[in-house]
Amino acid sequence: MKLEFTKMEGLGNDYIYVDAGRFQISDPASLSIRLSDRHFGIGGDGLVLIGPSSCADFSMRMFNADGSEGRMCGNAVRCIGKYVYERGLTDKRELTLETLSGLKQLTLHPSPDGGVESVTVGMGGFVIEQKDLALEAAGKRFRGTVVNVGNPHFVVFCDDAEAVDLPAAGPAIENHPMFPDRINVEFVSVAGPARLRMRVWERGSGITLACGTGACATAAAAVTAGIVSSPCTIVMDGGELQIACTDGSIQMKGTARIAFDGVVEI
Repeated sequence: MKLEFTKMEGLGNDYIYVDAGRFQISDPASLSIRLSDRHFGIGGDGLVLIGPSSCADFSMRMFNADGSEGRMCGNAVRCIGKYVYERGLTDKRELTLETLSGLKQLTLHPSPDGGVESVTVGMGGFVIEQKDLALEAAGKRFRGTVVNVGNPHFVVFCDDAEAVDLPAAGPAIENHPMFPDRINVEFVSVAGPARLRMRVWERGSGITLACGTGACATAAAAVTAGIVSSPCTIVMDGGELQIACTDGSIQMKGTARIAFDGVVEI
């Protein structure tokens, strides 16, 4: 079967997007592994299926590069908003999206050409599951906050996020016995008033340039601890997100971009 796809990125967090209303994918986990390969496939952090929903305007399923299914991806949600509007699947600028972590509210902000420049996502609530959790990984001791924003994150505040050996620490914490279902990992340092520098190791994908849910978890942990006030800016390798934490819920605003369209034989 010839599969039409769109490669999109949100701050460098790149996925392969498929309209699941047009193309039926029988084994999305295996397909994600194959297509995500940056040498022998299309290349990306995973595969995202955009489909119909009985309770929202659209639904999403996302699969990481290792084939595991994620409950949510903030950068992918923004990209879906741009995709469905610019491809004529909707004329709404206020949308709902069904995900495995619940319904998300999207507000699409127009670009000068009439498309979508940025998207604000109502991410819902967050839960600080554990504060000041200490563990040993990769021969070092780390102390962080476990935050659930629809998927789990371990947020570690440090003096300099740039100095962390992410390729060593990331997988060691992701697969730590304390986290039997594995976990996303963020290393964070203060970059200025209401600005945080974040580097991320994503569960199932490894080092990525940005993580929307990771930015939300980081902001939630930082605001709760009094490190910054809300709203704040999260600075990642791929760019910046603006996060507001109010009344126990999170709003995320950021850009989304179409890289290219293509057809692949599957």
